[in-house]
Amino acid sequence: MIRLSHVSRVYQSAAGEVHALRDVSLEIAPRTFAAVTGPSGCGKSTLLNLLGGLDQPTSGEITVDGLRLDGADDTALTAYRRERLGVVFQFFNLLPSMTAVENVELPLLLSGEKAREARLRAMEMLDLAGLTGRAHAFPHQMSGGEMQRAAVARALVHRPSLLLADEPTGNLDSDNAARVLSLLQKIASQGLATLIIVTHSPEAAAVAHRQIPMIDGRLAA
Repeated sequence: MIRLSHVSRVYQSAAGEVHALRDVSLEIAPRTFAAVTGPSGCGKSTLLNLLGGLDQPTSGEITVDGLRLDGADDTALTAYRRERLGVVFQFFNLLPSMTAVENVELPLLLSGEKAREARLRAMEMLDLAGLTGRAHAFPHQMSGGEMQRAAVARALVHRPSLLLADEPTGNLDSDNAARVLSLLQKIASQGLATLIIVTHSPEAAAVAHRQIPMIDGRLAA
């Protein structure tokens, strides 16, 4: 369960205070596929950063799977991000010198997993993403959609309970975007993780179980 209780985030700027989030209270059930929508500057990315443990609220409480993120120390937040969280970025962030399977298995190897087990798990995730035949391709040999699906596989390889995706189709053409959305639906239907995406795309939002519209740092009515 994800629970936000009266969460606000205020930044200081040269022009004064910026209220990125204003008294947001929200609950998201486990294994839900939710899409956070709204115009630029409405607080979507701030919300994602707070759920990812990359930022702290100015006030309020954030709990993910029983862990209070607000006020957690660096050790707890590092463990949370390493063990419970998967993140997908708009621009893939694959290492160009590694093949698809090497990119996907890397988080497991860094955590001390044996090479054979890491490779088997990575191939399992690439199969889920429909990329078995592209396992040994380098990023420059892959389409944007293939790279994004490989990035999703990498984000899932360590079995996180929460998967966050920031504009996962924002850099893709319609065909590749549809393939990525199909993969996200598959993840949701198999209950592999709670899935929260931030998106401007009506098509992406439409495939989610739940839409969470925002405006001016608040949840829209």
